[in-house]
Amino acid sequence: MYEQDTEEQYEEQTESEEKYSRSDQPVLTDAESASARNESPSETPPVEPSGDQLAWYVIHCYSGYENKVRHNLEQRIETMGMKDKVFDVVVPTQEEVEVQDGKRRTVERHIFPGYVLVNMILSEESWFVVRNTPGVTGFVGMGTMPTALRPEEVAQILKRMEAEAPTVKVTFKVGERVRIIDGPFNDFRGVVAEIDMQRTKVRVRVSFFGRETPVELDFLQVERA
Repeated sequence: MYEQDTEEQYEEQTESEEKYSRSDQPVLTDAESASARNESPSETPPVEPSGDQLAWYVIHCYSGYENKVRHNLEQRIETMGMKDKVFDVVVPTQEEVEVQDGKRRTVERHIFPGYVLVNMILSEESWFVVRNTPGVTGFVGMGTMPTALRPEEVAQILKRMEAEAPTVKVTFKVGERVRIIDGPFNDFRGVVAEIDMQRTKVRVRVSFFGRETPVELDFLQVERA
């Protein structure tokens, strides 16, 4: 029910914004866009202008619509001539190797579902463009004031995005029963004793000739029993 309501809210907001865009915000020339930015917005932005200080801010959107919001915002930046105020829009993602039933596949996961990063100079005009983008529900900050990310926070996020080795996700955990599907112990069943994420190895205790024997296997060699 929540997901259905959320999608309906997003579509209503998108439809409303598209009407607004068609009627009040046509594709403008440079001169027209400069004039348009001097118009008083209907909503008073809670902004303390940051002068020429460039910083990263976080905007909240409906989970699952991060890429759509980025696309919408990039279009508005272009249409409304705000490239000198809003410089970059990033959806933080990270590659993840998912191992399930002996099969490995690489997927792209959102690091912060429901959030998008915007590199911008905060002003009434830039706030208005970002805040009124279809799908955006608000800025993250103290009270109603947008709060810029600290440089160390940005560095940590970018480091996670640029990691060379993708993270690995497995469907089994310590203490669970698994079945070996490859190698000398093919079709044996056992219990997971240890998971080594760095080496992508799992140690399984199997019963062999009446004795419990630990066997080290690759993630791809086992599946949940």
